Amino acid sequence: MAPTTIRLGTASPGTQATTSETLAQIEQLARRAAAKKIDILLLPEAYIGGYPRGTNFGCVIGSRTPEGREEYLRYFQSAVDLGDTVGEAGAGAGEAWAKRTLPGDAVAGSNPNDNGIVNKRGDGTREELERIARDTGVFLVTGLIEKAGGSMYCSVVYVCPKQGMSGKRRKVMPTGTERLVWAQGSPSTLRAVSTVIRGVRINLAAAICWENYMPLVRQSLYAQNVNLYLAPTADGRDAWLSLMRTAAIEGRCFVVTSNMCVRSPGSSSSTLPPAAPPQSQVETTTSGHHDTSDTSSETSDPPPFAPQARRSSCVTEEGFEIALPKSPMTTSHTPSQQSNTRRTSVFDEDGNEIVLCCKKIATSSTSQPNPTSAPPPRVITPAATASPEEEFSSRGGSAIVSPFGDVLAGPQWEDDSGIIYADVDFEDCIRGRLDIDTAGSYSRNDSFKFSVEGLDLSPLPY
Repeated sequence: MAPTTIRLGTASPGTQATTSETLAQIEQLARRAAAKKIDILLLPEAYIGGYPRGTNFGCVIGSRTPEGREEYLRYFQSAVDLGDTVGEAGAGAGEAWAKRTLPGDAVAGSNPNDNGIVNKRGDGTREELERIARDTGVFLVTGLIEKAGGSMYCSVVYVCPKQGMSGKRRKVMPTGTERLVWAQGSPSTLRAVSTVIRGVRINLAAAICWENYMPLVRQSLYAQNVNLYLAPTADGRDAWLSLMRTAAIEGRCFVVTSNMCVRSPGSSSSTLPPAAPPQSQVETTTSGHHDTSDTSSETSDPPPFAPQARRSSCVTEEGFEIALPKSPMTTSHTPSQQSNTRRTSVFDEDGNEIVLCCKKIATSSTSQPNPTSAPPPRVITPAATASPEEEFSSRGGSAIVSPFGDVLAGPQWEDDSGIIYADVDFEDCIRGRLDIDTAGSYSRNDSFKFSVEGLDLSPLPY
């Protein structure tokens, strides 16, 4: 790598059966990332604690079941305590938490008390993540489910190898039925953080899952002069990559997204690592790479909140998720299979999506590409191809995109063990602002006024 080149990485691991197992998997991923000289590693939304895909916690309007309450209890118990407060409107304690100045916080380098225990807030998850980052030298960004007071928040933490947790944010708008179990975080937690790696200043911030569909959330990150836009998600649709490319072009920043790949319970290989593909199946370029190193020691039981099979669904205008019958698409797993089947839909006058039957899209091996069209994004073949009987409740799709919208690595489909990465030049972010600077003069801030309650939008330095 050139002296100013930074290596960005991401992966699609699934939540393990316990928090300790998930933390152990994070350490294994971080050590593998360090061996690949990856500087910053992004992991998925709700990775620690789990994403409750497919469950409704026994709730309908006007009624809750005892079984659903027990399920909620188990989910709350699997959330981690980072020692933060609820704060005003879910803001937490902010810098006081990050700098460990809250009552009961351990002070760096402090001596144990009379019982041999160092005082600290929380359950030790913060300290373990900080240790992993410190020991491996990898800047970690991971999603997790955080509990504070009587509520749970979908959060993201930034873990610097030198400074520890330099920041944390909470999802401001849980999507659809996520609102059943996750509280709203304050927009003040959208504050970006800054780090310097080999002399390169990196201003990074995360928008979580469908927050990325909120234009003002995206603008709040661009306004802070971010050059690394992170998008941990639970969205595994093909359309997600289009949004990531849009954010990269809008903000003239590198975008990294990460989504869990989860094998459904009962799958023939749900507890086995994917086999390494033939060398010819793995694409390696100067900009995108795929790690297929052995990960047999990283396997564990599937997460407790995975459904029995993939299902199609749509979300109504009011935010309700409507499950639809399984279509032929739900049993197609390989890239070649997926390319031949597409779900079609229409929108009614109220904005609701109506899914129609699937149809095959004809392909021709003799068709010639349009010489005037942009080249297709580079797609890295997954480290494993699903067997016909294998189902995924979440297919992954992690990727890395340049400030010009080029896909540098990924999308990483149906691969829960590999790491993808790309070597990037952050000066590309400045080169891209020759023609568009969404948060600067291009924003026409003389005419359009933008502010966020409680959030300092002052741009971070270059």
